[in-house]
Amino acid sequence: MHVSSMVASPKQLLQLCISTLHCLMASVFSVVCYWIAGACKGTTSPRPPVDSKLDQRKVQNAMTPTSVNYHFTRKCNYKCGFCFHTAKTSFVLPLEEAKRGLKLLKDSGMEKINFSGGEPFLHEKGEFLGKLVQFCKLDLQLPSVSIVSNGSMIKEKWFQKYGEYLDILAISCDSFDEATNQLIGRAQGRKSHVDNLYKIGSWCQQYKVAFKINSVINTFNIDEDMTEAITQLGPVRWKVFQCLLIDGENAGETALREAERFVISDQLFQEFLDRHSSVSCLVPESNEKMRNSYLILDEYMRFLDCREGRKDPSKSILDVGVKEAICFSGFDEKMFLKRGGKYVWSKADMKLEW
Repeated sequence: MHVSSMVASPKQLLQLCISTLHCLMASVFSVVCYWIAGACKGTTSPRPPVDSKLDQRKVQNAMTPTSVNYHFTRKCNYKCGFCFHTAKTSFVLPLEEAKRGLKLLKDSGMEKINFSGGEPFLHEKGEFLGKLVQFCKLDLQLPSVSIVSNGSMIKEKWFQKYGEYLDILAISCDSFDEATNQLIGRAQGRKSHVDNLYKIGSWCQQYKVAFKINSVINTFNIDEDMTEAITQLGPVRWKVFQCLLIDGENAGETALREAERFVISDQLFQEFLDRHSSVSCLVPESNEKMRNSYLILDEYMRFLDCREGRKDPSKSILDVGVKEAICFSGFDEKMFLKRGGKYVWSKADMKLEW
């Protein structure tokens, strides 16, 4: 081989330099494009860990859990077709752990606790619930302690033992027609749900507990006029909800209920409200008002974020504390205030005529 053939010509060297520069420029261009795309998508760096300065600042500025709804059980003896908190587990925290969580909430600024389910009187025949009610009023001295129940498991002896510690008892009743309640699933066997409602209303009067009624408006009761019955019962508040779909609860493949057939339009809901405009205690809640305006704790004491139309749980307040967990609650405090979530909720301040 000749020596001259082993030495690159000036032309070859120039081509090599141009080729190298082309590769370098292509590489730089590729990196720049990646950075730009990443910046637009927010993916230039991984999500900072929970203990980063940014997240610590978010935790420090966390909202106050003024009013909390604790669904300590998912089990229920009714089968309401539109139920949006279904029996996906049978778990209930041990009493002392539940009390520890409630103390954490009080220390973070909670003023009102509402116990719900499932059916809260089902677990230990209401004794577990009664002990929590007593603890919240006596030990934590919360201004307001309330319960939402279907009423079917409540006995007068519960009022005799725990009534003085309870501010508000809300009973769910969607119709004053027994056949309609049977269609909805708001029933157990052939027992009269309406008769029981009147009985509990009288017990609330006798044992000095503010009486409230909750109704879910749906395709089966949309044409009903409840004015006379509500006026006769005289609740301090009548909460009227528009039937709401929640993926994984009453809608979707993994749901235990199929509530699509119960759903009504905004217009039909407004017509129901207009028909009952003379009822002064009526408090309406459309889907828009309801979806993100509640601080909901599940049976593990995890906040549930409903912003995506499903319930995405935070970590438990028992593990990470209230301030960190509440950052993942999806709670809309402005809507909470707009829907009248803050009201006179202590029976000591209601000045009711017992």
